[in-house]
This record gives sequence, C-alpha cells and structure tokens, in this order.
Amino acid sequence: MEFDLDDEQRSLRDEARRFLVREAGVAYARSMMEDDRGFTDDAWRAMAGLGWTALPFAEEHGGLGQGYVALAILLAEMGRVVLPGPFFSTVVLAGTAIAEAGSETQRKELLPAISEGELLASLVAPLTEDRVGVETRGDRLHGEATFVADGHVADRVVVATRGPDGVGLYVTRGRDGVEATPISSMDQTRKVADLRFDGAPAERLGDGGWPDVQRVLDRASVGLAAEMLGGAERVLELSVDYAKQREQFGRPIGSFQAVKHRAADMLLDVESLRSAVYYAAWAVERDHPDASLAASMAKAYASDAYRRVAASGIQIHGGIGFTWEADLHLYFKRAKASEVAFGDATFHRERMAGILRERYAAAAT
Repeated sequence: MEFDLDDEQRSLRDEARRFLVREAGVAYARSMMEDDRGFTDDAWRAMAGLGWTALPFAEEHGGLGQGYVALAILLAEMGRVVLPGPFFSTVVLAGTAIAEAGSETQRKELLPAISEGELLASLVAPLTEDRVGVETRGDRLHGEATFVADGHVADRVVVATRGPDGVGLYVTRGRDGVEATPISSMDQTRKVADLRFDGAPAERLGDGGWPDVQRVLDRASVGLAAEMLGGAERVLELSVDYAKQREQFGRPIGSFQAVKHRAADMLLDVESLRSAVYYAAWAVERDHPDASLAASMAKAYASDAYRRVAASGIQIHGGIGFTWEADLHLYFKRAKASEVAFGDATFHRERMAGILRERYAAAAT
C-alpha cells in the first residue's frame, strides 16, 4: 500500500516539528529526566492549547475528530525529540480506552477534560487475558500493577480487571485507594510507577470484556510504533550528518563503504517501518478487518527496526555516541524500553501467526 500525506497532514507534521524543536526539544527531555513529574505545566498547557490532546477524539466528545492517522503523525514527531510527559499515557492509552469502551455518558464526562488538558490519566492492561491481576469487588479495585506509565501523576487510571462476570475495563473515580510508587527505568525520559489498588472506587467502562481491552492494546501498539518511527528517523538523520562531518584518514567517514552500507540498512528499516505504521494507523482508524494483524505487524517491526537503527547510530558515532554529552544514547534507551512495551517482536509475531491460523481455519470450514 502506498501512503503519502495530504496537505493538511503535512501541515500538522511541520507545525508539530517546529513547536517541539523550539519548545520541547531534546534539551527539555534532558531537563525533565531528574524531575519527579517528568514534565512542566507550561509545556503541557501549550500542547493542549494547540489541540493535540483533543486530536483523535470525536467532536461530540470535545475532540477535533482527526482520527488515528493524524495522531500517528503527531506521535512520530514526539518520538523525534524523545518527548517526556503524560501525553502518551493520557491521550493514547487512557483516552483511547474511554473512547473505545466507555458508554456515551462516560465519553461525554471524561473525554472533554482530557481534550482540554485538564485530566491526566493512564492505563493498566496486560498483554493477555490470563495475566489480568487486578480484581473488582463490587465497585472497588484490589491488586497491584507494575511499570504503569505516568501512574504517579494520573488523576484517573483505566484498569483491566477480573470480576465475577469476567474481564472488563474500569476507571478509578480519583486517587483514593491508589498508592503510587515511582520506580527507575532504563528510559529516564519516560516516568513509570508501581500502583497498588486497595479498595479504590471505580466504575466500569461500558459493558464489554476482553475484546475491548484488545482493541485498546492494538491502538497502543500502533501509537508506540509511530513514536518509534519518529525516533528512528531522527537517529538516521543524526548519524548521516555526523558521518558527513567526522573525518578519519583525511576524509569524511561517510565516504567509507562500511559506513555507507550501515546507513543504507538504517534507511531501509526507517522507510519500511513508515509503511507498516501508517497502514496500521489507517486500519485501526477504519476498524478494518486487518486492524489487529496490522497493529501487531507494525509493533513487531518497530521493536526490531528501532533497536537496529539506534544501535547502528551508536556504531557510526563510535564511542562518543553513548556518552552523556551526545543525544544518541537517549534514543537508544528509548528504543530498548519501547522494544518490549506492549509486547516485543516475538510476542507480536506469534500473535500474527495465531490470527492467521484462525482466519485460515475459519475459511476452510
């Protein structure tokens, strides 16, 4: 499938890139690594003021109705600057869960607040149904969750839980009964926390079960793959620029065949990932029958490709690439952390195989 951006989408990309480089570039990410919250109110309000927090949601729910392709474009630009902060957890994770699984009343209550940037939220959802570890007892949540993105700042948490009637999505009514413990991770630009639910009041989102959780996970996988695309794209640019400037034996290292071949492989990974990401974004936006398959394909390829590109970028830069002064190590750490988030390449390849087996078995009957 050939995919190209239209004028409106290119405008979104270009405006987002200009703003992020000017107001929330890599220097901002570095400054937030030691910050407890991991973002500033000024930066968050500025992004909300640009309409980014409202971008994918329906207009009747306070959003801009631009859909998932537009969101993928924006996330790619955020990946280019390893953007810290709660955008991914609030908009891509919790916001998507509410939009996909919530009742009309819940959408009208919660999504406008997210769209205005007034409500921070996050998501707890395991990759498979058998790993659901939080329980519902009446309208209370009990259990623990680890490595929850921005769990320490979330006003509400959407949680996949197990109850008497099976698995469902619940949203906490606030912070009561939710104990958050910030923890360290490889990627210091992305804050995570362990959460403990001790009778936290919550309400069920709609009346769906595991299929709703899986739809949210599909969209989370595509969103993360889009962010990884942006990061890989930026690593390639940084590496090519460095290879043109760094001289060895009286000539730029980019003139050496080994460096050329490595850069060519990086370009192939980036462009192939671009196609996979935008097809998956198109598929989930339209609820295409191949949406789950495309989501797993994009995340599987992103997990491998971003890691390879980031590692090759380190190799082209040599020893300086992993020093604190160089930005490249931030991308490498983001690549490694994102590689396993929402399932690594092996998980998603096995899932694709399962989807295809079921499809072919159904066709044969």
